[in-house]
Amino acid sequence: MTTHLTVTPSTNALSDSARADAMRVLAFGRTFTDHMVTIPYRDGAWQQGELKAYGPLSLDPSASSLHYGQAIFEGFKAFSQPDGGVATFRPDQNGARFNRSAARLAMPDLPVELFMEAADALITLDRKWVPQNVGESLYLRPLMIATDPFLGVRPSLEYLFVLFASPAGAYFPQGVKPVTVWISEDYVRAAPGGTGEAKCAGNYAASLVAQAQAQEKGCDQVVWIDAVHRKYIEEMGGMNLFFVYQENGKTTIVTPELSGTLLAGITRLSLLQIAKDLGFESEERKISIEQWRDDVASGRMTEAFACGTAAVITPVGHVKAKSFEMTINNFENGPVTMAMRDGLLGIQHGTTPDTHGWMHKVC
Repeated sequence: MTTHLTVTPSTNALSDSARADAMRVLAFGRTFTDHMVTIPYRDGAWQQGELKAYGPLSLDPSASSLHYGQAIFEGFKAFSQPDGGVATFRPDQNGARFNRSAARLAMPDLPVELFMEAADALITLDRKWVPQNVGESLYLRPLMIATDPFLGVRPSLEYLFVLFASPAGAYFPQGVKPVTVWISEDYVRAAPGGTGEAKCAGNYAASLVAQAQAQEKGCDQVVWIDAVHRKYIEEMGGMNLFFVYQENGKTTIVTPELSGTLLAGITRLSLLQIAKDLGFESEERKISIEQWRDDVASGRMTEAFACGTAAVITPVGHVKAKSFEMTINNFENGPVTMAMRDGLLGIQHGTTPDTHGWMHKVC
């Protein structure tokens, strides 16, 4: 594909010492690299984009994204490799999901090749920002917003694609330790026919009040249940959930089935395969609140964990609901959870063979 980006290097890029200082302690989403990509859409086509200095965007106050919520995003990571290079994890899948989100919000399709070209160019220019330690990465955040200066309620005619990057450490400040979660029975994340499958800004805005409630209950994250029956487990915050069963000498990994209201997580998809690679069985099916409680009490369910691009894998150690509380695996990291995490990180950092061709070499 021909180059769609004009490269204008920043004149204020950080020095090696200043960058090292900025990366000394890596939180999630607090520090940003020197450059970003912007590509405008108008007249029915994507225009020439630019790889330029990271900085503020200029928007008309009437830009429709500010009023009607046409805004989507993605998240994926670049990892240092043993040979000194850099590779991204399944970026084509993120590009495809970006377009599914765009379609749901009546936004234009962005060619996956252009999505990946933008990422490769940004990573190559800012490769010194890629952390070296296992569990650390360069987090890529692509987004698209409607920019048409028009207050009528219709799909925008103009859009802006933006891509920027952030060196990232652990998503949860405490590192890989079990979290406490609150099952939300007052709020729902998504309903059938809604935007649950899309990675759109409005889904996250609507989740914040429930997350605040979870924190009031002394919990790290909220767990969502379905909108129809109000009893089936769906997601944890913005992450997919997995449950570990041990029965008759067999380990089975179970995750809620995709139903149109769950985000089709790329980490989720990858872990279903990694489970098979590790000799575990895997299932996608409904699990109710009561079943979760009863299966932990009976000992059938031995571990639970959440997964996502940002958090990788996070054990769930304690669950609170209006009518009960329970502790899972003595509030400790479980062996299956950690084996799954190690399997995923091994592929991403190039220390385990990439037998499925998931890693995309950038530079």
